[in-house]
Amino acid sequence: MYVFSSRFNGWDDDLKRRLYKNQKLTSDDTDYCERVLKNIMEHEADMDAVIDRVSEGFPGANIFPADKSILYIAAAEILYLDDIPPEVSISEAANLANKYSSAKSADFVSGVLSGVLKENV
Repeated sequence: MYVFSSRFNGWDDDLKRRLYKNQKLTSDDTDYCERVLKNIMEHEADMDAVIDRVSEGFPGANIFPADKSILYIAAAEILYLDDIPPEVSISEAANLANKYSSAKSADFVSGVLSGVLKENV
């Protein structure tokens, strides 16, 4: 939700703190979130470039914001977090897209992330 919100409102630390508190995240959960968010913020332009390359004629600017948020999270895991298996990132991202977007989006997200993984192996 925080990554999605940032697409419209920027990175709001107060919102992030409220979300962490409302979701009753453990310290491990917040550590994971902070690692992912740090990488998204630091490497957003690089991730945009990779997503644009592998999305086969569907530029990132045209990707539905919920799908793009999911792509950022999973791409950050695939590209910058070695302790998360890429297949898990892709599967979880597809599940999120299916839940918060559509089955078509889940297939799209899975395909793009498979391309991200293939490009960076």
